[in-house]
Amino acid sequence: MKSLYIDCGMGAAGDMLTAALLELTADPEKALQELNGLHVPHVRFEKESSVKCGIHGTHVRVLVDGKEETEEMHAHTHDGHAHDHSHHGLHGIEHIVRDHLAVSDKVKKDILTVYRLVAEAESRVHDMPPEEIHFHELGTADALADITAVCWLMDQLDPDEVLASPVHVGKGTVRCAHGILPVPAPATALLLEGIPVYSREEIDGELCTPTGAALLKHFVSRFGPMPVIVPEKIGYGMGKKDFAVANCVRIFLAESGAEKRDTVRELDFNVDDMTGEEIGFATEMLLEAGAREVFVTPVYMKKGRPGSLITVLCTEETEEHIIRLIFRHTTTIGIRCAVKERHILERTEETLDTRFGSVRRKRSSGYGTVRVKPEHEDLAAIAREKDMSLREIAEKIKGEAHEE
Repeated sequence: MKSLYIDCGMGAAGDMLTAALLELTADPEKALQELNGLHVPHVRFEKESSVKCGIHGTHVRVLVDGKEETEEMHAHTHDGHAHDHSHHGLHGIEHIVRDHLAVSDKVKKDILTVYRLVAEAESRVHDMPPEEIHFHELGTADALADITAVCWLMDQLDPDEVLASPVHVGKGTVRCAHGILPVPAPATALLLEGIPVYSREEIDGELCTPTGAALLKHFVSRFGPMPVIVPEKIGYGMGKKDFAVANCVRIFLAESGAEKRDTVRELDFNVDDMTGEEIGFATEMLLEAGAREVFVTPVYMKKGRPGSLITVLCTEETEEHIIRLIFRHTTTIGIRCAVKERHILERTEETLDTRFGSVRRKRSSGYGTVRVKPEHEDLAAIAREKDMSLREIAEKIKGEAHEE
């Protein structure tokens, strides 16, 4: 299994993500040549060595008509007087992506999805339909170049999962198309909804750009502390500005065999006035609603009364719904909530062809352990059909598996 872990300790910007991903490719020089063959209008990519706080990495320059765009040029664009290739609505971007870029359909879909995320955020800020949004700095040629480059490089690296740290957004103000705005800018803040973010007092400035936020939102499946991984390669994408902390995005490439961790929400509560049937029904309802696990522990409560400690594990996404169901189907008046980190095995499902027919089996691996278990429902169906015991069928199929 191949995974990427993005360290966003100094935020995220499109050029920094591009540079870090470029360093992870087998041949960065060849990858750069291929980037320049994608036909991003008016754009040429160049890379250069960069040092921040003694750390060597890569900075990617995007040249538009031979010149690198500056903050002054962006401010000029914001006034609506830039060249026509620097200011696009969603339909204009879709036309360029679909008719001009020499990338696969999958990459085109990724690019347009990222732009759609930005359009939806901007539409909420300005209270207007996404199709009427003009992207300002997100519509400039270098932003299209950054988004295209990141989407193309992600496709080239083809990770099975992309993880990231909480995002450092910076602090202070930023000059945008509509004036001076707080950091993170409103559209960036909306793009970061549901993503853990933070700010540090000693860093003043915008660290996470709208482009960076949209790319993270599209590609990253989970944000949190670095899991247990076995890094194979590390890419450093350097920003332009200098801070007291090295201004870079760091991406770890971990190949198959890396151990996995994830986080779950643990909800627990005590009851002493529910029957076993009521607890059983509540358990069924919670599991049907997406709870990962529900289990009951006998406990003694006040005045020595016997009771039950009910524990429910669920994801962050289902937590609120699960809490509502707990209050509906149990007699508790309070629920304790905690975030728990789990060490988990990598799980896959495969099919084994046997003389009894096809049997699904689950394989779990990691941390030096491999476990294989046939699917109970398949074994039970065969046992009924053959009029044999479940144990007998399991032993015979286990023997056939060993003969493979």
